[in-house]
Amino acid sequence: MAQALRPNTTGSLFATDGKAHPVQDTLLAVTLVLGLTAFITAMFPNLHLISSWTGLVGIFTGAYGQYISVTTRERFGLILGLGASAIGFFLGMAHGGLLGGIIS
Repeated sequence: MAQALRPNTTGSLFATDGKAHPVQDTLLAVTLVLGLTAFITAMFPNLHLISSWTGLVGIFTGAYGQYISVTTRERFGLILGLGASAIGFFLGMAHGGLLGGIIS
């Protein structure tokens, strides 16, 4: 009985199906960077504008990335970025919001 062999993708970080996914990989990287930025800046109450806006944009890029993602590795990274973006967004909103201090 013949068995189907999967392609060797152990060295691939993003694609597990042997195909290139440049749009999904770009959205993954952008979501991770925005999530990390939102999460770190949320720890400082004075930086609530940066954390809330980067968190909001990270949520939208991560959601669209989830919508078009193809592989499990992409989805895993997007979920990490989405979680960090959401935490940064919510803490930024708690510290002053999207327009706090600009409009009195």
